[in-house]
Amino acid sequence: MKRFNILLVLFLAVTAAFGQENVPQDETESAIQVQQAIFGAATTEEGSLGNSEMLERYQGLSQNDSISVKFKGTVQEVCQAKGCWMKVALADGQNVMVRFKDYAFFVPKDIAGKEVVVQGLAYTDVLSVENRRHYAKDAGKSDKEIEAIQEPQKTFGFRADGVLVKE
Repeated sequence: MKRFNILLVLFLAVTAAFGQENVPQDETESAIQVQQAIFGAATTEEGSLGNSEMLERYQGLSQNDSISVKFKGTVQEVCQAKGCWMKVALADGQNVMVRFKDYAFFVPKDIAGKEVVVQGLAYTDVLSVENRRHYAKDAGKSDKEIEAIQEPQKTFGFRADGVLVKE
């Protein structure tokens, strides 16, 4: 019986040790965990380009070229229908239209103004009048603003595998 009690105590001690929550060692670690959310494939800020460096990369792309890259920037607009696209600021007032790989994930509709890190494929694109109007409608633009779109537009595009949103 004594052996049984010893085994029971050991079992309970091991169970208690593994059953404890993983508590951060300091408040900095806790703050980091609370201040970001990942959508799609896991990604980190490490190795990401700034918005000026990313603009330089875009300016070096020809039509039908693409590069695999990770960059950070501030969200300007988000699709208000579902969160299925967002526009992220580059330098010099430029922005990039970010869509999500295979339409497999969306981002929250309320992240305009927040910094994000996007990882995926950068390319140049020409948006038709129809697509520009569709995106304007998704962004909540007025009928007058939508009707004012009369020409296709060369844009910077990005197909994101993963998005990290900094809170």
